[in-house]
Amino acid sequence: MFEDRETAGKELALKLSVLSLDDPVVLALPRGGVPVALPIARALRAPLDLILVRKIGMPGNPELAAGAVVEGAAPVFNAALLQSAGLGSDDFEDAAARKRIEIAERRKMYLGSRGAIDLTGRTVVVVDDGIATGATVRAALLGLQVRGPRRIVLAVPAAPPDVVDELSGLVDTVICLFSPQPFWSVGAHYRDFRQVADDAVAAMLAEADQADTTKDMKA
Repeated sequence: MFEDRETAGKELALKLSVLSLDDPVVLALPRGGVPVALPIARALRAPLDLILVRKIGMPGNPELAAGAVVEGAAPVFNAALLQSAGLGSDDFEDAAARKRIEIAERRKMYLGSRGAIDLTGRTVVVVDDGIATGATVRAALLGLQVRGPRRIVLAVPAAPPDVVDELSGLVDTVICLFSPQPFWSVGAHYRDFRQVADDAVAAMLAEADQADTTKDMKA
């Protein structure tokens, strides 16, 4: 059990620091992934950015994910679900457009006018505070593949074994500290799993940005 998300991030940073990660960028899934990712970015001396994903719900059942919109990539859909409902990706064009607006608004809220980091040829470390079903992370990883990274590393404190196996096929390396069976919940692995506020996310990203700017000035 981790004390909190920062502690989990420090433990992941120790595992990642022994890997040969060339020109790394750390991407966090907000909100809970950001406090995990911050100590990793510090340890790797890497910039910290976000990977923003918004779920697209099925008509009449918004909680059932038809797919997801990932920042910087085409929407990802559950083809089997759409086929069973007699729907196609074209039926979700308006929904996808709304989700892109939401993503742009969230980036502005968290990062102001700062644009997304170019990932071409870089090692990308994707971080969240844990994985339950894997749907959001899977969409994020599929979206990343079209942005030209050289290597993708998934780093999470806890996830179910079957989800780790599934996601390992989408990345080059998986670092998962705990993968118990049965897997009850992400929160069960933390003593402090309180919700991360939007202003806290923005503050952590600003801190990471300042540290990265200072590093560049010294270089």
